[in-house]
Amino acid sequence: MRSSPTLRSLLLAAVGSTVLAGAATAQSANTPPPAAAPTKLDDIVVTGAPYGLSQRAAVIATDVLDEQTLATAPAASLGDLVSGRPGVRSTDFAPGASRPVIRGLSGPRVQVLTNGIGLIDASSVSPDHAVATDPAEANRIEIIRGPATLVYGGSAIGGVVNVLDDRIPTKIPDGGVSGVVSTQASSVDDGRSGFARVTLGSGNFAFNIDGVKRKTDDYDIPAPAVSARRAAAEGIAREDTGTQPNSYTDLETWGVGGSYIGDKGFAGVSYKNTDSEYGTVAEESVFIKLNQERWDARGEYRFDAGPFAALRGSYGHADYTHTEFEAVGEPGTIFNSDGWEARADLVQRERNGWNGAVGVQALSRNFEAIGEEAFVPTVDIDELGVYTVQRLDRGNHGFEGGLRYDRRELSGTPIGGVSQVNREFDNWSASAAAFIRPAQGLFLGLSLAHNERAPSEVELFADGVHIATAAYETGDLNLNSEKVTTLEGTAHYDRGRFTGDLHLYHSWYDGFIDERPTGEQFYFAEEDENFPVYRFVQTDAKFYGFELEGAYALWQDGDRKLSLEGAADFVHAQTDFGPAARIPPYSVTGRLAWTSTRFDASAEVRHVGEQDRVANEFELPTDDYTLLNAAVAVRPFDQKNITLFAEARNLTNEEAREHVSFLKDIAPLPGRNLRVGVAYRF
Repeated sequence: MRSSPTLRSLLLAAVGSTVLAGAATAQSANTPPPAAAPTKLDDIVVTGAPYGLSQRAAVIATDVLDEQTLATAPAASLGDLVSGRPGVRSTDFAPGASRPVIRGLSGPRVQVLTNGIGLIDASSVSPDHAVATDPAEANRIEIIRGPATLVYGGSAIGGVVNVLDDRIPTKIPDGGVSGVVSTQASSVDDGRSGFARVTLGSGNFAFNIDGVKRKTDDYDIPAPAVSARRAAAEGIAREDTGTQPNSYTDLETWGVGGSYIGDKGFAGVSYKNTDSEYGTVAEESVFIKLNQERWDARGEYRFDAGPFAALRGSYGHADYTHTEFEAVGEPGTIFNSDGWEARADLVQRERNGWNGAVGVQALSRNFEAIGEEAFVPTVDIDELGVYTVQRLDRGNHGFEGGLRYDRRELSGTPIGGVSQVNREFDNWSASAAAFIRPAQGLFLGLSLAHNERAPSEVELFADGVHIATAAYETGDLNLNSEKVTTLEGTAHYDRGRFTGDLHLYHSWYDGFIDERPTGEQFYFAEEDENFPVYRFVQTDAKFYGFELEGAYALWQDGDRKLSLEGAADFVHAQTDFGPAARIPPYSVTGRLAWTSTRFDASAEVRHVGEQDRVANEFELPTDDYTLLNAAVAVRPFDQKNITLFAEARNLTNEEAREHVSFLKDIAPLPGRNLRVGVAYRF
């Protein structure tokens, strides 16, 4: 079922009025707006609330990768780049396809966004499907751990990763031009990559152009691809190939955008084209090609007076095609995802510490799978959500709260069926929190959230062999919404030599949607192989854990500082059937870091524990491992805008396997790697 004309016109009118209002204001301005006062942007998180929050004043768990960090970050897919942050891992399916895992949750429970709008791709359908955005495009990545769903809907029940770019400029660059150029090479995969972004501005106009090119070969591995545990369980030999077969990548993406900017707002549009080819790893001869064309529009109008400070709108439309090629290079299964998503926010004017916003969000998407290995039928998905978030900050104490309603409709004809099935879900989510600042530099918060998530198209309609997960997957058309209540405690400390963050959480699930083996086998003639049959079922579950990170300045003199940094995380997940599947083990990281104007250096030890709490006989335990990493960055010129950087990872060439990965028993993490590069920011 396609979205109704009423729903589509409502959202397009809201977004369109915002864009046109910003353009009209800009058109009336004879001179560009004055430069904004310097702001410490790396401390403000916009993903958690439309009005923005300081990381040190947020009850929800947040993490930020800023532009300077991203300019020298590894050339990697999104999941691999953010993996290792507190509470965050990667599906690590292949270098070309990895998605974030937050607090043990992945797939449709973790929303990956670009500028607050969904990707409209197929990355949540299967772990071998790439995310249709590359971290190199971003000037900022924000991570919200936990159910930040009031702004982004029930699909964000596990968390949000928001990739922010500057493709639609919101201000005129100083001097009329700004940008970044970065290039790097890596030894473990003979990788080479480059990225460039340039923003030009004159008068009320600003234009942006950017591009990414990345190419890698099969990466080196420190041990045989097959794990010792799997070899022992199945009685097979371990062959030391030296490299991970079929792990190559080839990515190219480029985009353009422009804005009309006035003293009270802006309006802009952008276009992006992404082409990616990568090996699936799971099958040595199968590779995937994907293409996405995407159009976006964003605008903002700032009011002079009244109860609201600004009206913001954004709209994204994308056409996505993902084709799996077999050994002979013939197209196999094809996945298409076409649709649009839009949102509009009215941001309240701050009054005596009271901030808030009301918003509306909608999407319409058509998902289609074609081919012998298509395990999900064509499904139409439509959603409309309305919400409000509010915050009162009185200095030494404060309160937060919010409410959201979502209506989600999924329509499709089951595989082998003759009639269309329509499922409609009405979901409510709410949150409340209180916080205090009992002493200078100390923030304590306690939040309670109830969130509801409609089942995904896979959980409802799946019925076929899913090669990526090596299983015959069966959905259940009678699934109900997944409901979770989460209690979370937060502590921030920032005083003197020490800074630290602690998050403790406990989540109770009612109707947790879990994929469980039935004990049956399905013979798939196409592969001449038996596949275990899995079915999506609902059960009660509980997740609890913590994330901790801190830094202590051992010595400081002016801009020179020597710090001792550390982080740890842990998650425990239990369902009525037993342990939940693919839950990451605990991790502990220690780092000694030197920072200065001209020179940065760090040495890091990261230990990841053994995971022997496995879901069933089809999931093997993983051993613990310890990685030794080191990095250095030099800014040799007075302008400080040129950075030469080098990084060595896994210096001891340790065998490491990511427990949350479906491929952990046939694909270890890369071996010893030296990465060098240069970044120029102007």
